[in-house]
Amino acid sequence: MTTRNPCFIPFKKSIASLKLPTKFTFPFYYKPDELGEIACQELQEYLSGDLDWKHNFGIAKEESLAIGKMFGVLVVENEAKEIGYITAFSGKMAGVNTLGNFVPPIYDMLTNDGFFLKGQAELTEINKRVRDLNACENIKVAEEEVINETNLYKSEVKELRAKMVVDKILRKQKRTEAKDLSPDKYEQINEQLNKDSIVQKNKLKYLHRFWEERIEKSKQKEKDLTAERTHLKEKRKSLSAILQKGLFDEYHFLNADGKKRSLLSIFKDTPQGIPPAAAGECAAPKLLQFAFLNNLKPIALAEFWWGESPKSAIRKHKHYYAACQGKCYPILTHMLQGLEVDENPLLINPAEGKTIEIVYEDEHLAIINKPNEFLSVPGKTIKDCVFSRMKTKYPNATGPLIVHRLDMSTSGIMLIAKTKEAHDNLQQQFIKRSIRKRYVALLDGIVKEPIGIIDLPLRVDLDDRPRQLVCYEHGKSARTKYEILKIEKGKTRIHFYPITGRTHQLRVHASHFKGLNTAILGDDLYGSKSNRLHLHAEFIEFMHPITNDLVKFSVEAGF
Repeated sequence: MTTRNPCFIPFKKSIASLKLPTKFTFPFYYKPDELGEIACQELQEYLSGDLDWKHNFGIAKEESLAIGKMFGVLVVENEAKEIGYITAFSGKMAGVNTLGNFVPPIYDMLTNDGFFLKGQAELTEINKRVRDLNACENIKVAEEEVINETNLYKSEVKELRAKMVVDKILRKQKRTEAKDLSPDKYEQINEQLNKDSIVQKNKLKYLHRFWEERIEKSKQKEKDLTAERTHLKEKRKSLSAILQKGLFDEYHFLNADGKKRSLLSIFKDTPQGIPPAAAGECAAPKLLQFAFLNNLKPIALAEFWWGESPKSAIRKHKHYYAACQGKCYPILTHMLQGLEVDENPLLINPAEGKTIEIVYEDEHLAIINKPNEFLSVPGKTIKDCVFSRMKTKYPNATGPLIVHRLDMSTSGIMLIAKTKEAHDNLQQQFIKRSIRKRYVALLDGIVKEPIGIIDLPLRVDLDDRPRQLVCYEHGKSARTKYEILKIEKGKTRIHFYPITGRTHQLRVHASHFKGLNTAILGDDLYGSKSNRLHLHAEFIEFMHPITNDLVKFSVEAGF
């Protein structure tokens, strides 16, 4: 008799009429299978109920720190041929790694007798002592003394150098005037001027020596006072590296063929060479590992966000998300070996069978209407794009052709330069932001403010390219003006006027909770899938690069 695994959850809803998918979910770009959706709904019902553990997801607006979580479900078949599912959360929840019927982590770093917690406790003590030393008044005085004396040194040297420049000019002037005197008198004056020059150079030399010796004494005093802090910082760095290496050594991942690989070996051949922090703690690897260890056959995967949105990345309550590229892609690429997986849709040429409409052209430039799901420039695997099509259409063009880009999923107006002169001129207009552009979009919800400006700096998500993050520390300025056109059937038609031109700017500014908090309909990165991304570059105004005439073009959106 087969004993049912406590993490295996039978479906509450009848699934007898549903067919099992023939291939496993491609985790990096997918629409959840119906079984996966039902499993997610049942897990969400559980999370909405009375729990015997406590975690503030930000839904009930509790006073404690709100932390939303990514959850995953894996539909599986057990040894008794029963269909059910297993569940997991990313990272830790309610302060622990192991909780209820969720599958356990690959390695539980939070066990009381484990090396990690002991190391963390030591790091905590080191950090506390470093903070105390940072607050020490004697150290503060010594550090300020070094800064103040260094500034005085620079100021006095600067002042003396300025005087030396003026005196050099005066000496030159005196020599010129002395040429009208007798040779003996000229020689006497010239000798004295040379002595004055040497005296000033020696004064500068002595000034350098005086301050260097004085500052060195101050630095030594500071060094003596901060020796313990320096030692603690070095110890902290070394201990952190040891703990990280220790964690990496504990993580090993199975695949469907039963082959095991360590985390370090999986990331060895990646561009970064070493695993990023928290690699292996996401839901998908935990689910697959548990399935392989417990003879559960993986059938379908789905992951969703539960709770308050994070401050930087765009995650919406109950929305489905693909596995991340930076942490999960190398791991899952190994773990999926031996499973028959859905084809990667990102390898399929979305432009096949589509044509590019020429809105206007002359001997210098062309205005095109790019279809949605059409690359502007070649991708890693797909070469069919606006650039390749234009290169074929205009074989004698002397310019680089592409002046600016649109996201693959965005349709609308693009400028094509046929000559280098036209390209350079148009590029300068873009750099000076003198070109006016307008986009129309359909948002998947209602925006109340009729007009406004969104100002949220952006940078790439290093762990999940090409997604963008809102980042006030390292992000580049990104500003968008908007104007609502109409609200109909729970959707908002809107005009966007980008002031800057960052990657995914309009999509992030629409979806982020500090922006409009309403994703563009069909945005599969920052919102929900639909038949297309409802974003269209409908208008452009610029100075013709040759005639200098102000020209305007518009193309109506197909939605």
